[in-house]
Amino acid sequence: MDLPSVIVLPLLIVFAAGVYYIYNEVMQLMSKSLVRNKVVVITDAASGVGTESAHIFHKSGARLILCGTSWDKLESLYDSLTNDADPKETYAPKLVILDFSDIDSMDDVVAEMMECYGYVDVLICNSSMKLKAPVQSVSLELDRNIMDINYFGPNTLAKGVLPTMISRRSGHLVLVNSIQGRLAVPFRSSYSASKHAAQAFFDCLRAEVEEYGIAVSVISHTFINVSDLPAVGEPAPKQNTLVAYITNQLTHGVRPSVLANEIMQTVNRKRKEVVLAHPIPRVALYLRSLCPPFLFAVLAAGVKDSVLAEEMQ
Repeated sequence: MDLPSVIVLPLLIVFAAGVYYIYNEVMQLMSKSLVRNKVVVITDAASGVGTESAHIFHKSGARLILCGTSWDKLESLYDSLTNDADPKETYAPKLVILDFSDIDSMDDVVAEMMECYGYVDVLICNSSMKLKAPVQSVSLELDRNIMDINYFGPNTLAKGVLPTMISRRSGHLVLVNSIQGRLAVPFRSSYSASKHAAQAFFDCLRAEVEEYGIAVSVISHTFINVSDLPAVGEPAPKQNTLVAYITNQLTHGVRPSVLANEIMQTVNRKRKEVVLAHPIPRVALYLRSLCPPFLFAVLAAGVKDSVLAEEMQ
């Protein structure tokens, strides 16, 4: 006897929801098994993305080395990770002070990292300094500072952990970059230049270290949407999965939790390149390759409109 269509549709929805739930559960179990016991370094760990990533990797049994510029914030993050954690299932994180604006300290930082476990399995370069300003107003000193944090810092740190990765013929370098490393936007000249430099460095590095079994990944995302983000040490509010997905699609930025999950998936699947962006930035990337004059005209028109709007205020 054929089922009425009014019954078939709800059954299909329930079946699809069940399959989706099982898929998520399997992926979570696989994620835990793949990073368990791995030594994972996260820079700027006290930031929104860093904190979310720390929680995900910690729950999955990774041996974390958390880096940041503030010892108080790192300790607060440490407490939030270990307070309710099962010591049989997780490892207490190691804390390391890291300031990319002080490039001369990188050798000491790498040495301190190596003292923790003797090697690094996964390096997640998450630090970033942003700037929005007209080209003529940006000083050379500020240019250099941005390049130190966004380019020379990850560059130097990657070089520091490479020798042990090469000797072990294993490792994974992850750059949490920006879509502006692939697409230049007006009033972000220094920021975009530093991100382009980092993108190019890690692209070259990927080809050079592949023979040693080392993976290199670059995640290019749009700006981080930190609205309603809990402070370090506070648990993130639980939200229905479907509601969270719809909300994320309606906002223009990328939420730290979404980016952190993408970082975990990138590490698990060893994806070489990931673009985490909504349709408009993706279209702009295609236009940059297929029809540059049109994109340049659109960007220039946007600048003229913003200048006109300021003059009218």
